[in-house]
Amino acid sequence: MRENVLRIEDEGSVRVLVLDRPAARNALSGELITALYQALADADADESVDALVLTGADPAFCAGVDLKQAAREGAAYFARFRTENCVARVAQVRKPVIGAVNGPAFTGGLELALGCDFLVASERASFADTHARVGVLPGGGLTARLPHLVGPGMARRMSMTGELVDARRAERIGLVTEVVPHGELRGRAIALAAAATEIPPSSLRALKALYVTGARPLVDPALAAEAEAGRTHAPDYTALERRRRKVTARNRAQLGGALPTPPSH
Repeated sequence: MRENVLRIEDEGSVRVLVLDRPAARNALSGELITALYQALADADADESVDALVLTGADPAFCAGVDLKQAAREGAAYFARFRTENCVARVAQVRKPVIGAVNGPAFTGGLELALGCDFLVASERASFADTHARVGVLPGGGLTARLPHLVGPGMARRMSMTGELVDARRAERIGLVTEVVPHGELRGRAIALAAAATEIPPSSLRALKALYVTGARPLVDPALAAEAEAGRTHAPDYTALERRRRKVTARNRAQLGGALPTPPSH
């Protein structure tokens, strides 16, 4: 039976995409990769949609790659991203995409958030890059986009230490634009998206295209470097599950036990 992994909800001309695997902290299973990639493409092509909000079902935004599935399937899991790269697709949407970060956004989940035009965070949000700790390299644009927001030193610090950044610190370093009470997050993100839709669609898309073009000299070379590293750096798939458990325990300790234990499957 297929898993219902993504909710699509329209609020006027704002489309809300909700990652919906809460028990697995909205980790990117194969089904969610496909569903999110298609939903982003559909929203981009739908003339009745002027802006998007991307969020997760509580308690997390997104844990990133589903390392349990990746450990089982090996290279076949990562091969999905060659044709249905939902992480890269976020940044390719021509319309505004507002990230509403409702909880932990780790590793690939952080990359997913970084593809948004800007982020609004719940007070419960937290951020971490643990790619290297689980034995993989960033491949969704993290080394291209994170330094652009927080500066090269802070970006390297996050990647090299794997430390958690809470919502208030994320606001201070420029990772998110605003922190709001948890219960107000969805409404605030939709209100910001709706404010953007007041601009004529052709002007809004042209404005976004200008920002994308302006960032290319910094972003494109780093994206190319990530792609090349992905071709030459083969993860130790057999160690992914062991490393995932170690990193999850570390993150839970840093969050004071607030991180739910994902089920085994």
